[in-house]
Amino acid sequence: MERELGQHRRRQLAGLRGKVIEIGAGNGMNFAHYPTGVADVLAVEPEPHLRRLAQRQAEHAAVPVEVVAGVADRLPGADASLDAAVTTLVLCSVPDQATALAEIRRALRPGGQLRFFEHVRAEAAGLRRAQRVLDATIWPVIAGGCHTHRDTAAAIREAGFTITHLQALHFPDLRFSTPTSPHILGTALRPR
Repeated sequence: MERELGQHRRRQLAGLRGKVIEIGAGNGMNFAHYPTGVADVLAVEPEPHLRRLAQRQAEHAAVPVEVVAGVADRLPGADASLDAAVTTLVLCSVPDQATALAEIRRALRPGGQLRFFEHVRAEAAGLRRAQRVLDATIWPVIAGGCHTHRDTAAAIREAGFTITHLQALHFPDLRFSTPTSPHILGTALRPR
């Protein structure tokens, strides 16, 4: 699955430049895909075990990566100090999307980019119902706080970003859909 996911990671990060913050860096699998135009990456990860794995990945990255403890609703760094922010399969599990996106907007300079790859609420009514049932029962407990039914594109817009690229896709690419199959890959800008 990482082979297909790696293709999405490369597309998500292609062309990035400057100072970048990655929110919810997990085990650091994005690090190998950052282009050399990136000056440095501040990778924020709250979970200690994943943070240790990310630190190992950072040692082999083509760009400087610093892995730090932190959460999406209290990001390190000064206001308007970063060129880009990256979220990969993380906005589904933050406690409050609006708070996390406001923090990202605070940290980005005017004109800064938010690059996102997230699973989202399904378009199909039947799959949306399945997502709502999962989110109301066991899924957030067994999947680290993940919510399958979030309308992340709408949340990004409501946070004051302008989405300049948005692609809907299904991952993994199977003949059937699961509650976590619908994804979006895109770029949004903090207005100047």
